[in-house]
Amino acid sequence: MTTLSPDVQSALAAQAIELPSWAFGNSGTRFRVFPTAGTPRDPFEKIADAAQVHRHTGLAPSIALHIPWDRVADYGALRRHAEDLGVTLGTINSNTFQDEDYKFGALTHHDDRIRQKAVDHHFACIDVMDATGSRDLKIWLAEGSNYPGQNDMRSRQDRLHDSLRRIYERLSDRQRLVLEYKFFEPAFYHTDVPDWGTSYVQVAALGDRAMVCLDTGHHAPGTNIEFIVMQLLRLGRLGSFDFNSRFYADDDLIVGAADPFQLFRILVEVIRGGALNNPEVAFMLDQCHNIEAKIPGQIRSVLNVQEMTARALLVDREALAAAQRSNDVLTANGILMDAFHTDVRPALAAWRESRGLPADPLAAYAASGYQQSIEADRVGGAQAGWGA
Repeated sequence: MTTLSPDVQSALAAQAIELPSWAFGNSGTRFRVFPTAGTPRDPFEKIADAAQVHRHTGLAPSIALHIPWDRVADYGALRRHAEDLGVTLGTINSNTFQDEDYKFGALTHHDDRIRQKAVDHHFACIDVMDATGSRDLKIWLAEGSNYPGQNDMRSRQDRLHDSLRRIYERLSDRQRLVLEYKFFEPAFYHTDVPDWGTSYVQVAALGDRAMVCLDTGHHAPGTNIEFIVMQLLRLGRLGSFDFNSRFYADDDLIVGAADPFQLFRILVEVIRGGALNNPEVAFMLDQCHNIEAKIPGQIRSVLNVQEMTARALLVDREALAAAQRSNDVLTANGILMDAFHTDVRPALAAWRESRGLPADPLAAYAASGYQQSIEADRVGGAQAGWGA
């Protein structure tokens, strides 16, 4: 069995992956949202479910919130509830894509009233951050156009900069703005923040506390995502990851499901760039579990990231550098592939047990009775889902 060195074990022990609250609610496709038994009815129950993932894996100590989906009357009480369960509240995600006023744009809209409404929503999100102790405000914009000539693209970029500037100036010195990008959908002719370059240009104009969020599903097929990871780390602007998988576009499937090798390659660059366990680079999941159980889906996801991290930590960096310097193509590739093909699962199971965690977190959760309990208890009332 492969053994994990003390250095590898130390790196794994420090790893933390933030969970998205919305992964525990009902979700589905554009055609239907599917209800499931035991689904949380409010943000407090979402946090309770997320805490189960951390309890069984030791990997997920924080939960990201989505406003207004996770709106509550007392965010201080929500924060205390999380802390009582052994977790904390993390990134606050804004929402400017479910309001009729935002049909033709929000932070980029030509109507000053609508644009101010979108800016004010982000001010409200910052108030939530103040109450929850959150550091990061993450912004994803469903903005753009469907037809040539529909909008003046340059003016929209100017308005976006002005809106982001006002939001950024509202942040405290310990808070950050993180701008996500997506190359299409729901806008199909042009998207206002379609790629890492646009996100980088916008945040670089704001200041040192404005960063790029890289969602692994938000790229065209064949995109070399690890190159983007390298470049953003080189530029000091990679603020966070949203980990998921996609077979075609933004599928939001379990990370590592579509292409485990891609996840490995990304983590190789994360380690190479000094981003593993770097507090300036947040690891987060952004997934929806449409047909699988919510809590086991999140457990599988964080374990996939852990496994590929362990494999990436096994890369013989000195040997790889020597092969690269001598242009030994096959040896260099072989060193990388040897690490990728190493089965670290038995070693990780033993290591988890040594830390008081279950060797098999999925089996331990299934045996815990928690799923049966929430299915019995959460009867009646409206289940939380998209938009709730």
